[in-house]
Amino acid sequence: MTTAKKDQGTERPVPRWALRTARALPLLALPVCLWRLPIGVGHQMGMELRPTEQPLWVTVPYVLTLSLLSEAFALLCAGLVRPWGEVVPDRVPVIGGRRVPARAVVVAGASAGLGFTLLAVQWVLTTFELAGFEEVGFTNGWWRALATVVSGLFVLWGPLILALTFAYHRRRQPAAPTRVPARASS
Repeated sequence: MTTAKKDQGTERPVPRWALRTARALPLLALPVCLWRLPIGVGHQMGMELRPTEQPLWVTVPYVLTLSLLSEAFALLCAGLVRPWGEVVPDRVPVIGGRRVPARAVVVAGASAGLGFTLLAVQWVLTTFELAGFEEVGFTNGWWRALATVVSGLFVLWGPLILALTFAYHRRRQPAAPTRVPARASS
């Protein structure tokens, strides 16, 4: 296992793959967020859907908030590989300097990872018309290809969050006590 430099500030070294994955998560979220924005203002993005009856003053804030929250949660996953995921920075009032409970982070990360994985499974079932789900129609193959690529990136979110959470859990476990070999009796 290749690990990052110890001077990154975490208690134990973070695997390089985890650092790269945490940096990639916001980039995986970005296409999904950008895809969503035109839909919020009424553009169908090539989908054969009936127009929404909701006024723009409802859909635009909803879609914008959803996109911003998606990116914020993707950026928050950096806490699984950064020192502030282990100890609250001193600049935070009242709780600064306190250790972050590992169990709380693992529960939150595992819940998010499982939730996104379930959404991805539902997307796969819908996209490939499995289990009786109906597929959304597109006006041409290019729109469908674009939607598949953008949504395909979203499918990676859950498993990647689960992998990062598992790496965080392993890193935050107490070190196993070193065994001192028993002396042989003569």
